[in-house]
Amino acid sequence: MVSASNPFFAPKTALITGASSGIGLELAHLFARDGYRLVLVARSRGALRELGDDLQSRYNVTVRISPKDLAHPAAPSELYQELQEAGIVLDVLVNNAGFGGGGAFLTTDWNNEAEMMQVNMVALTHLTKLFLPQIRAREGKLLNVASTAAFQPGPFMAVYYASKAFVLHFTEALAEELRGTGVTVTCLCPGPVKTNFQKRAHLGDTKLATSPLLVDVREVARVAYEGMKQGKRVVIPGWKNRFGVQMLRLSPREMVTKVVRKIQESK
Repeated sequence: MVSASNPFFAPKTALITGASSGIGLELAHLFARDGYRLVLVARSRGALRELGDDLQSRYNVTVRISPKDLAHPAAPSELYQELQEAGIVLDVLVNNAGFGGGGAFLTTDWNNEAEMMQVNMVALTHLTKLFLPQIRAREGKLLNVASTAAFQPGPFMAVYYASKAFVLHFTEALAEELRGTGVTVTCLCPGPVKTNFQKRAHLGDTKLATSPLLVDVREVARVAYEGMKQGKRVVIPGWKNRFGVQMLRLSPREMVTKVVRKIQESK
């Protein structure tokens, strides 16, 4: 691990889950660029080690990797204990880890959905419960990653959409609870992003997987990072996505659900 070169510089520490790829990886670069010490969490030790070496070399920051599968219920507590023993205190927690799954609920695999709920909701909430006291003491920041899926039901991705609605509502409620404490709580709600998400979710030839509206992951991360620094409660990258969310709020729920079905259903 490499420390910042300036002895008078006291860098802050950020933990990022799902850091080995996609939005998490791009956020890691942005935090490192600004001199944060990093704790990177993901399932792949090899990918984390490669990223950690790159960040240390490129930005001269301290990087700690912690391979963890957040689908395991004990993982958040193990991570917390690990950092406690190392004397690491967080200023920022980024709950980015998450995945989706497509298909009719009647035929999808329960084990996959149970893991999805564990990662997308339970681990996110547990990590927040564990680390929020120290973030509160340091007047730090919390960034939770949801999706524009959070604003409507999602036929053929029912569990995923519901999990992101949980993240959005949990984050907004927490932001209000912490108003005036010096802590800011932000929820990132991107639309479709060019990552491995579509492949892992087995979306195949759905309109969502082949959408021309897929946006660049670096731009999403940049907008998320700036929104977090500004203390915004909800960040929706892209004017089309922001417009779409407003239209959802004005449209009949049944109609919205039918439209989403057409997007999610295999061709």
